[in-house]
Amino acid sequence: MKILVRATNWIGDAVMSLPALRAIRARFPDAEIAVLARPWVADLYSAESAINRVIPLEGAPGLKDLAAKWKIAGLLRSERFDLAILFPNSFESAAVVFLGRARRRIGYARDGRGLLLTDSIALPKAGEGPKHERFYYLEMLRRAGLIDALPEAPEIRLEGAEAARARGVALFAARGIALPVIGVSPGAAYGGAKRWLPERFADSARQLAEQCGGTVAVFGSAGERAMCEEVAVAAGGHNFAGSTTLREFIDMTAACRVYLTNDSGAMHIASALGVPSVTVFGPTDETATGPTGPHARLVREPVSCAPCKLRECPIDHKCMTGVTAGRVVDEARTALASRTETGFRRC
Repeated sequence: MKILVRATNWIGDAVMSLPALRAIRARFPDAEIAVLARPWVADLYSAESAINRVIPLEGAPGLKDLAAKWKIAGLLRSERFDLAILFPNSFESAAVVFLGRARRRIGYARDGRGLLLTDSIALPKAGEGPKHERFYYLEMLRRAGLIDALPEAPEIRLEGAEAARARGVALFAARGIALPVIGVSPGAAYGGAKRWLPERFADSARQLAEQCGGTVAVFGSAGERAMCEEVAVAAGGHNFAGSTTLREFIDMTAACRVYLTNDSGAMHIASALGVPSVTVFGPTDETATGPTGPHARLVREPVSCAPCKLRECPIDHKCMTGVTAGRVVDEARTALASRTETGFRRC
């Protein structure tokens, strides 16, 4: 049997869909499973034993670059997939798989794409099942009859974390960065409302470096390079924004002793690697998209309007401005206390 899984387009969502991907492997242990993924998330699956291979999904998202979409549909037709499972909700993802002629096509009934699916799954209503996003994908499999019940999936972990850490140590060494490393991701792709103040990220990282004996490394996208440079300079650290591949970022994150971040893809990767982390939550809901595992700590300022889930704050942004650097440092020290490592001073 040949199965195609259309991956989500965002790193955080891709991490949260891993329990569902592994449930597919458990249901079909002998199948050939391929993941169709955008280039910027493809490396997330490089160590994933639940799949056999990744098919790169080239071209621009949406209704752009129709030639690229037709080309990938032709490739899928030649593969003759028996089953396609769509994690994204978009019409585009269903259209490409429909044109690829997978015999059975499973996805949620969203974005007007029901006729393109053989199994158009009704969306869960509020209160139907666990709230966290990882169960959104698992529930689709349950409703499609692929699994009998939702697994607990209390923690999401990336496979190969120890190997990734060893590669990350080598990458830092090649760049002249002394361990231990305090990782920082001050950006967030969703919008400015999710971003804690850059100067407070810098202050927190600098304090931890001084107290615990570490080097600060700041990560982000190419578009966030200027902001990350501001944080790196203020913290006395190094700016890697826009200069790493996803694979390198995963490896270097695995080698960090503690990680400070907003609600972002970096948060999910750090948590899934088992790295002690602190996330500042503001407009988003940690019960739906928060990290999993005992080493992930959250900081939230209690305000009446949160979680509003807006991209930009229309008022005072108190959910973020009310969080002090001291609180983040204290949470980081608590996270660090959950793990010990030779060469890193206890804070």
